[in-house]
Amino acid sequence: MKYRIESDSLGSVHVPENCYWGAQTQRSLENFCIGNENMPLEQIYALVWIKKASAKANYSLGHFEKEKYTLISAVCDEILQGKLDDQFPLKVWQTGSGTQTNMNVNEVIAHRGCELAADQGLSVTIHPNDDVNRSQSTNDTFPSAMRIASYQMLTQRLMPALEYLKVALTEKSEVYRLLVKTGRTHLMDATPITLGQEIGAWASQISHGIQTLQGSLPHLLELPLGGTAVGNGLNAPSGFDVFVVENVSAFTGCPFVVAPDKFEAMASHDALVEAHAAIKRVAVSLMKIANDIRLLGSGPRCGLGELILPANEPGSSIMPGKINPTQAEAMAMVCAQVMGNDTTITIAGANGHLQLNANMPVIIRNMMHSARILADAVHSFAEKTIAGLEASTGQISKHLHNSLMLVTALNTTIGYEKAAEIAKLAYEQHLTLRQAALKTGYLTPEAFDRIVDPAKMAGV
Repeated sequence: MKYRIESDSLGSVHVPENCYWGAQTQRSLENFCIGNENMPLEQIYALVWIKKASAKANYSLGHFEKEKYTLISAVCDEILQGKLDDQFPLKVWQTGSGTQTNMNVNEVIAHRGCELAADQGLSVTIHPNDDVNRSQSTNDTFPSAMRIASYQMLTQRLMPALEYLKVALTEKSEVYRLLVKTGRTHLMDATPITLGQEIGAWASQISHGIQTLQGSLPHLLELPLGGTAVGNGLNAPSGFDVFVVENVSAFTGCPFVVAPDKFEAMASHDALVEAHAAIKRVAVSLMKIANDIRLLGSGPRCGLGELILPANEPGSSIMPGKINPTQAEAMAMVCAQVMGNDTTITIAGANGHLQLNANMPVIIRNMMHSARILADAVHSFAEKTIAGLEASTGQISKHLHNSLMLVTALNTTIGYEKAAEIAKLAYEQHLTLRQAALKTGYLTPEAFDRIVDPAKMAGV
């Protein structure tokens, strides 16, 4: 491999000749050989939006010539088109401020910009700090990029997937709105509900989860750009914050605003803690739904067997014909991972000190990881499970009419104690509730049939 010499304030380093990054990126590669988790590309792209917006703001405010803005903007567009993804190799496990990733972006834009200038015969040089990073600090750009990446991931990926699942569940609940079945509490037989009511509750959980996510968005929209090192805007020209945020909004199509308190938005990451807590809340709902579905689909002959799950693949390497609730299992594992990610973000968010939280890379890594895998799992679950979910009407009817808890309907007629006596008699002597009720003499056949009506008990 051929190398070139790049220099920074600490001296010279060898950088692979075919790479656009510079000395600070190379030092990070050599100093942080930890794990295999690279900085999420969503964070890289968000930083690139900021660099493009900053270049336009600096040009508009007269701080460098149009050629520099044009070149920086052109490189940013190349990056956002995915043409330079391999130029961002740094690990999550680096400086807690994300400085090395910010410099990675600065160096790549500067080097590629100089290359474009040479190709066009321009005598323009672009410096990673003086030009690409002008009017900025890692301390305001990196947390702003975290908010941009998070807002885009939630609104463009996770929330649409949840809407898709909500619609699928709502449609399925309507199909089975009149199918009466046994309800269960404590995993034990309870009074009747309809399958539509049961599935509708799942749809409502997802709807509330979406609302919770929506509630976390306004805080994410506040960008502390222009705050530079600690929040007071040292080295940023007057009006830069407004210009750059307006540019970011125009470029991304998202309604970002200047953070009303840049010190808060830079020193803490409560906005991401809040947003991820909303993601975790959705994961809690999804795990419950996945568990309900695999319980109701258990069997098919020796379990509850009330739902027929789509047969997506063989379930066993040794048991022929076995079908497992694999989508529900995958969903549950994803939800467990999201809950673990939330714990990490909670700890990282709480461990900021004074004017900086030095845990930013792990926060954004976990944020992107959770939103990405949950969105994928939700879409897969809706498509591979909910869409093809069917009711086993025979099994549902069998369970319903064998349930002792239908006796609850008798409470207001003969009282709790006599109703309990009937249920106990039916259980001990293996009778139907009707047989037991008639044997006690508390009810006539006509009265029992009129009162113990599962559909009426379910409210349909």
